[in-house]
Amino acid sequence: MQVQEGLNCPECNTYRSDPKSVCPTCGAPPVRPGDKRAQEEEVRTQDLEPYVTLRYIARLFKVLAVLMLLMMIGEVVSGLMADAGAALPVLIGEVTQMLVLAGLMWGVGDITVLLIDLGHDIRVSRILLGRINAELHRRGADQP
Repeated sequence: MQVQEGLNCPECNTYRSDPKSVCPTCGAPPVRPGDKRAQEEEVRTQDLEPYVTLRYIARLFKVLAVLMLLMMIGEVVSGLMADAGAALPVLIGEVTQMLVLAGLMWGVGDITVLLIDLGHDIRVSRILLGRINAELHRRGADQP
């Protein structure tokens, strides 16, 4: 799509003589080639960007939690094989500490997943508010 000399603003539907500049009526950003704001059902690509890094961080914390549990099991087995009953008081403290730390890591992974969901909700809200704003501007332009 070529940027035209003049067109209606996709946000407020008023005539813009220079689509390369900000709309003087509603402050909408400039219209660029390939801009899909004018189409009703289209969503811009930048609104659908995934949170790749946060997903990796969530997986990292959950994998670390599982590894800590495996290390705890190994520590218990090696402690019982080495000292049998004499190592039990020390092992109870170590197991408790490792379980708490593994639980915290798993919780951080879950919180990271919640942050991803929060980001998606914010993006959806932004899209819906933009559409509501454009519809209100269109309705206002239709009324005398």
